[in-house]
Amino acid sequence: MNNFLKKWIAFYDKLEENWHSIQASKIISSLVVSFFLIGIIITLLSHFHIIDLNVGKFFAIELAFSILLISEILGLVFIITHSVADSVGKQFEIISLILLRDAFKEMGHLPFDVKWSTSILADLLPLITDAIGSVVIFLIIGLFYNAQRHVRITNSLNEQLRFIMLKKSVANVLLMIFLSICIYDFIDFFLTSHYHNTFNLYYTILIFTDILILIISLRYSNLYIHLFRYSSFALATVIIRLSLSAPKYYNVLLSVSAGLFVLIVTYIYNMLNKKEPLT
Repeated sequence: MNNFLKKWIAFYDKLEENWHSIQASKIISSLVVSFFLIGIIITLLSHFHIIDLNVGKFFAIELAFSILLISEILGLVFIITHSVADSVGKQFEIISLILLRDAFKEMGHLPFDVKWSTSILADLLPLITDAIGSVVIFLIIGLFYNAQRHVRITNSLNEQLRFIMLKKSVANVLLMIFLSICIYDFIDFFLTSHYHNTFNLYYTILIFTDILILIISLRYSNLYIHLFRYSSFALATVIIRLSLSAPKYYNVLLSVSAGLFVLIVTYIYNMLNKKEPLT
């Protein structure tokens, strides 16, 4: 291993160590709280027409959830090097949080003193479907994690280490791309006072990342059972991406369908694969 590669991998290892530290958790928590308070101030200023911004009553919650989601997506970079299954599970965790955030967003458009009518009940349907969809995905995630049997696809420890190093190299590039997008979004927000939702872009990049890792894995195993499992997980990422831009109701349907799909694939894979799980 040359010096550049050693430094490149060491750079990732250091970032991962810092990311999982207590200090990093405190910083993220402080950022979420800070943006929540900023959101409350913006909502009040908008309510009293001091500033001209059309925000909902729960804008502070939406903003706090957005910061939390960005941190979860960045955290995804430090999972793909360990397990493809864990990476997929993390993506569904993010989708469940997005649905919860959307439910709060829908709630923000309702008046505080609700006068119940047929029109109000119709307005509640998107909120209810987003909330129920997030709970269903929450259940699927639990079942998915419990069903995982992490089986090594490489034939030796050296091959396993090389595979991990390749995934760390991919993760480093992915992290650089994500950080660049975040910096651009913040600069654009301050210049235009308009926040662009780039979660769609994140997941588009993840699709290509999953396919790349799938291709890399073929260096170490071309068994059909492993190829089908990895390809299925990549397809689930595509369905998740489609759900982000789908209309109301269809977004929940696609997200839940993707979750059920990977859950069924996992159970069938466990049934067909007779190797002993890693300890």
